[in-house]
Amino acid sequence: MSQVEESIEVDVPVRTAYNQWTQFESFPHFMEGVERIDQRTDTMTHWVAKIGGVTKEFEAEITEQIPDERVAWTTLGGDVKQAGVVTFHHLADNRTKVMLQLDYDPAGFAENVGDKLGFVKRRITGDLKRFKEYIEDRGSETGAWRGQV
Repeated sequence: MSQVEESIEVDVPVRTAYNQWTQFESFPHFMEGVERIDQRTDTMTHWVAKIGGVTKEFEAEITEQIPDERVAWTTLGGDVKQAGVVTFHHLADNRTKVMLQLDYDPAGFAENVGDKLGFVKRRITGDLKRFKEYIEDRGSETGAWRGQV
């Protein structure tokens, strides 16, 4: 099992950053390799992503969701094994620290080599930078889900 921890500061309030993160279907706008996410229920999502050049589909369950604080998930079955949490930290009225922690199990030769070369960490760093650009350029979220899991 491998782990990555990355964070970024975004120039929006905590509520705005959190609300945007709950809009899973918008992830392809800022997450490299994510082709589509379908939100099936309040806690279930279906992902289509390219990992190591291979298209993979998998289910992810939201295991914890506390408005303006955190969203945690884990994959269920399938070829992709990961669990993670993203947390939101108030720095100032219009500044938020977004921290992502991911545990994942690379599958096969290509994913293991990519893991050793730091591809996953670089991808996550890039995804967070693109999230920053996405939310700051918009100035507001595309929607919100304020429920608690």
